[in-house]
Amino acid sequence: MVDNPEAHVIIAAFKEGSMTFKEMILLYLITLVVFFVIDMVWLGVVAKGFYRRYLGAFMTPKVNWAAAILFYLLFIVGLLVFVVRPALAGGVPLHALFYGALLGLISYATYDLTNLATLKDWPLVVTVVDLIWGTVLGGVVSYISALLGRTLLKL
Repeated sequence: MVDNPEAHVIIAAFKEGSMTFKEMILLYLITLVVFFVIDMVWLGVVAKGFYRRYLGAFMTPKVNWAAAILFYLLFIVGLLVFVVRPALAGGVPLHALFYGALLGLISYATYDLTNLATLKDWPLVVTVVDLIWGTVLGGVVSYISALLGRTLLKL
């Protein structure tokens, strides 16, 4: 048996009967909406113009919506599996804030640090801002989703 208390929380999250399929789908939809709203405020209001200013030469005139949507859908799966569901199973939604922030940092770092390492003239400021944003976004979305999941789904 595993002696790590955090591992026990993750294992408990996947025990049969800990969450129904319907509850998991509802939690997924809750998290997706929270993520989308917060990220749209970032992209459409707070950072409006930031990415065009620094990445204009890298940007395509037409967004590849399939790729963007796939990222959102997969990132939400990661938040649920590795952060929100274990936090709810352990009865500590606040854990979602820390672990969501960590997963957000790692996810956004994968993209931005790879670009910084491989693309000519990739702006360091974009990497720094994205790492901060990914950290905040992952933490806040996970925490709010854990609170809403606990309240709305009675988990």
